[in-house]
Amino acid sequence: MGKKRKHSEVELPAAAKKDDTAPERPQRTLFGWKDKPENQQEPTGFRNKEKVLVTCSRRINYRYRHLMLNLVSILPHCKKDNKVESKATEGATLNELVELKSCSSCLFFECRKHKDLYLWMSKCPNGPSVKFLVNAVHTMEELKLTGNHLKGSRPLLTFSSNFDKEPHWKLLKEMITQIFGTPKEHRKSKPYHDHVFVFSIVDDHIWFRNYQISCPHTGADKIDRGGLEKMTLIEVGPRFCLNPIKIFGGSFGGPTLYENPFYVSPNQIRSLEKKQKAGKYAKKVKAKTRRKMHEMTNPLETDEFADMWKE
Repeated sequence: MGKKRKHSEVELPAAAKKDDTAPERPQRTLFGWKDKPENQQEPTGFRNKEKVLVTCSRRINYRYRHLMLNLVSILPHCKKDNKVESKATEGATLNELVELKSCSSCLFFECRKHKDLYLWMSKCPNGPSVKFLVNAVHTMEELKLTGNHLKGSRPLLTFSSNFDKEPHWKLLKEMITQIFGTPKEHRKSKPYHDHVFVFSIVDDHIWFRNYQISCPHTGADKIDRGGLEKMTLIEVGPRFCLNPIKIFGGSFGGPTLYENPFYVSPNQIRSLEKKQKAGKYAKKVKAKTRRKMHEMTNPLETDEFADMWKE
């Protein structure tokens, strides 16, 4: 029979094997690494994680629905949701939807009387929020413009100099920048800048335009020398005009920070038009009564020869 090995001789190769193996990976949890490795470095700086929820109210007009879909197509960092029905708890419902969709902003299209479109632009859940009246709506399908840009590309935002004059315009500029600006390295965006969003103030209204940046090139990857000076802008669409009504301190409500003194509701405009039309009828009635009174006060003289041919 052969000799038995000693216990110490058996343990030596096992210990050597243990040294050759790779170090164990740290356990990962939902909140990060349990034991962070020494070589791993935390990302430094601010990372924009802006997400926008786009939704609308029930019984919205087809033109306004197409406008909402156009905005969804040009904002790659937005999420579309079903229509919102309730009116009494509208603000609370929308705040819950934004939280469920893990978004930080909301664009809510509210249609009233199948005619008037209101746009709520809100930062959730703490505010502020702005209510606009939307006028001069022209969708991409309606305009049929020649401009075309890459879907999902990041836009350049340009503002007119009027935005820096008053504090409420500065607040609106900051909100528009956060909501319409696509975050860098967003998973649905493309790392190109081939179109421009233009926001300009005319007659206390914000006018929106979307232009494609067109550069002349000769099929090569690089642009020709001097080609940047020949750059042109081609409109893509959509077009709309925003008339600010009120700025609130909270999300879809709260204390009023600003109220537009020049705002006139569409109901008042329609009532004035009806009164003008009713005024035409009242003028006709007054003219008839004046004519009768004139005939009564100035009767015609009797004619001597009126009954001559009756005999």
